[in-house]
Amino acid sequence: MARTEIKYIPKEITNADVLYEDNHLIAINKRAGDIVQVDDTGDEPLDEKVKKYIAQKYNKPNGAFLGVVHRLDRPVSGVILFAKTSKALERINNMFKAREMHKTYYAVVRKRPFPESGTLVHWLQKNPQKNVTKAHDKEVKGSQRAELHYKLVGELDGYYLIEVDPITGRPHQIRVQLSTLGCPIVGDNKYGYPRGSLRKSICLHARRLQFIHPVKSEPILITAPVPKDGFWEKFEGMIG
Repeated sequence: MARTEIKYIPKEITNADVLYEDNHLIAINKRAGDIVQVDDTGDEPLDEKVKKYIAQKYNKPNGAFLGVVHRLDRPVSGVILFAKTSKALERINNMFKAREMHKTYYAVVRKRPFPESGTLVHWLQKNPQKNVTKAHDKEVKGSQRAELHYKLVGELDGYYLIEVDPITGRPHQIRVQLSTLGCPIVGDNKYGYPRGSLRKSICLHARRLQFIHPVKSEPILITAPVPKDGFWEKFEGMIG
């Protein structure tokens, strides 16, 4: 019997999607399936949806400024930050380059990681034509160094919850590095999981973003609730 995929249905941004907002920044709880910036699919990107939300909320008939400072892969959910002013955009970009933005993700896998915690270092090489990243143990031409910390948090019905703190921010980094550990993320058939998700999502969630506000100079902690999809809720008691 053929599996019926759940068609991606675009949705507008509402107050319920906003995790944090002030005059300089806005953070959204991204749905799995949303693309951050325009691509060849023709689907409306998240940055355009957020621009519309701001323009409508603050009655800006000429549109709103919005700067993209980082990205989440399309099948990934969780917190994503945008800049509402050029000053904030420049400063946040510099903070990402200086690794002053601290991100925490949660991933669900089907194999217990061994060791159960540690640091992974690889050199990643992106193939833009196939949109696939390959991990190497040693530096190769065109590769970028990638590092993350991970630890096993718990197990439930044969699924394992892993907390991930990326030190670098490379394309598909968490996905390919966990796969190299022998723990492909549930639903991520691009990186070794045996089947894809009907929802076109993978079990990787950007949970927290911590940083010093680029204008106010005060500590900011933004936390994204897990998707209400009947699966992620089972792990809520384990997630910090």
